[in-house]
Amino acid sequence: MKKQDLLKYFDDALMEKLFGFCYARTKDSFEAEELCSDIVYALVKAANKGGEIESVYPFIWRVARNVYADFADKRRKNADTFYEGDAEELLRGIADEEEEESDSELLRAVYRRMAFLTRAYREVMIMFYLDGIPTAEIAKAQKTSETAVRQRLFSARQKIRNEVEEMKETYNMPVALDNINYIIWGTGNPGWCDPRTGWTRMLSNHIIWLCRKKPRTAAEVAEELNVPTLYVEEEMDILCKGENGKYGLLRKLENGKYIINFVLLEKEVFQKANELYTAELPKICETIEKYIEAHKEEYLAFPYLNKKVDMNLILWQQVFVIADAFSDNVKKIMEEKYFAEYKKPDRPFSVFGYVDNGKRYGGGWDGVEAHSVCGYKYVHLDNIYITRIKPHFHCGLNVSTDTQVQLALRAIGGLPVASLAENEKEHAAKAIEQGYIYREGDTLYTKILVCTAEDRKKLFGISGALKKGYFEKDAEVVAEKLAALIKASIPEHLLGEWGFANSLANMPVLDAVVEALIEKGLLTPPENGLGAEGCWMCVEK
Repeated sequence: MKKQDLLKYFDDALMEKLFGFCYARTKDSFEAEELCSDIVYALVKAANKGGEIESVYPFIWRVARNVYADFADKRRKNADTFYEGDAEELLRGIADEEEEESDSELLRAVYRRMAFLTRAYREVMIMFYLDGIPTAEIAKAQKTSETAVRQRLFSARQKIRNEVEEMKETYNMPVALDNINYIIWGTGNPGWCDPRTGWTRMLSNHIIWLCRKKPRTAAEVAEELNVPTLYVEEEMDILCKGENGKYGLLRKLENGKYIINFVLLEKEVFQKANELYTAELPKICETIEKYIEAHKEEYLAFPYLNKKVDMNLILWQQVFVIADAFSDNVKKIMEEKYFAEYKKPDRPFSVFGYVDNGKRYGGGWDGVEAHSVCGYKYVHLDNIYITRIKPHFHCGLNVSTDTQVQLALRAIGGLPVASLAENEKEHAAKAIEQGYIYREGDTLYTKILVCTAEDRKKLFGISGALKKGYFEKDAEVVAEKLAALIKASIPEHLLGEWGFANSLANMPVLDAVVEALIEKGLLTPPENGLGAEGCWMCVEK
């Protein structure tokens, strides 16, 4: 028969016999697997050389004995102790240096190919060949039939044989992933589950990118990235589970494939979405400026608890709501006309983002609550942070241990400097520096805006009225175009989260409005970005 037909004889029975031959002549299953691999690929090499074979199985065992002798010799063992064949036959079976290098490369290619097998196939290969576990026990451990296990072994071996030549071409490909980064925002309560936690690896970014439009298997992603499947499987599991196992950056479908689980806009889409809003900025800014001037007295008449307030602090408190007025109109129109049939996600926290384009937009708004602090039954503390404003704190702040916040609470009605303990004076100086309080004579007063918890319900009533009767006509045009862009760019299963795409589209507006108000003299940013501006609290006795 022709040597090319040799591979047809590779079945489970032969592989079990070869492994048994190796296991009996080595000290453990690891060496046995290594020797067995050497034998198999010596046979593969022989099959690729061409020629005729008179008798198949004597040829196979002759190669096996020759390879074993070479294996033993390389480990400085006495070949005569283990090899019982003709010396000349042994010499004929030993490869020259070039052939040894070729065998070594072939073996490495095969090992690498094994790493690209999916978990189900990889596990049975390891259990059978490395651990020496019979197929019956493997079937029991995997809760499947012995026939299924044998089929996986056969399929895995066949896959390796068929693709080893292809792997020779890709073996030396560098696993150097291109740089791709995302800017991912979050909204809601991150204490429930923030899927961004632990998301730092470039491999994660590439997996997300490949799964952004259609579902992919781990094997498909591994092939695309030239990364062993076991690493991809592990990374995908992490991305699916998130912090609490309920919400991750990927979701696993019933068919075993993976797809993105949050709204992610590509650079081109993000730019187009931004342009729909930035085209309207002149009208938006002009309308906002006129509105503020017309309602100045109403803003100043709000019942703050501070000894004195000014329009600058009020507008920094209100700027998010003011800047979002146009976007809120667009959102309302899209919800009613273009996305009414899509159900919004019901979870405490969500993320959304865009591919990093080198620009930073928007900002954040964090709030914390506290109970029974400094004589107050309830306290709610807020602060914003944008290009012009640095944050005082983030979610998770413990008000009961923050001395500066406590001084601001104590100073609402006035706090005599003389009443401070020595160790409190340094904290008071820092609180003044950061804008929480100010000193007037011998008394400290709260500088950040303060209102009652009851008045908090109407805190943004004046600014909220900007949503009605000012932007509807222009918002209709933007809503129609943006809805079409979202539907063309976001996977079907994420269309219920279209609102986050609208938030991303609106991101350039906040900074643009702020800069326009600064230019008009309506806003004054704090020096070095940190002050009373953009920070406030509500209290209940």
